[in-house]
Amino acid sequence: MRIAELIEQLEDLRQDLGDDVEVRLAFQPSWPFEHSIGEIVASDPADVDEDEDEDDTTRAARDDDHVPVVYIGEGRQLGYLDTAGARALGWGRR
Repeated sequence: MRIAELIEQLEDLRQDLGDDVEVRLAFQPSWPFEHSIGEIVASDPADVDEDEDEDDTTRAARDDDHVPVVYIGEGRQLGYLDTAGARALGWGRR
């Protein structure tokens, strides 16, 4: 997903639901949990020092993909994802 797509989807939800709606992360469709959102950061592969300790796979991926990435960090686990959330994601609920 690109940042413009994420912003567009969030803006659509904001128009439908208002500004005071909590945003959470859902994980593990087979045993769904919900988490708060932690830190949101940008990582630019061009900023990595060539002398930094990284394995060959990481270095090759970085060298092939000189594209910044935004990471949404996982906050704390809030509990199990409720049935409505699981169904909205198409995960069902076991």
